[in-house]
Amino acid sequence: MAQDFSLCWDIDSLNKAYRQGYMAGVMGADIQQCPYSGEVVQAAWEAGWEDGVEKCELDKPNERVGKIA
Repeated sequence: MAQDFSLCWDIDSLNKAYRQGYMAGVMGADIQQCPYSGEVVQAAWEAGWEDGVEKCELDKPNERVGKIA
């Protein structure tokens, strides 16, 4: 189970939350699946999730071009 970092977080925990959120976004997970309850760490996870989803959206046109060629 994820820890509650609402009162004690550091840059490493924020980076970990961001990376986990990014991977969740890339894999198509729902944003409601955030495992954190701490406000700051949850925001880091959500930022990663948003970037992961955006990365997938940006890659979609490239997939179509690759299939045509």
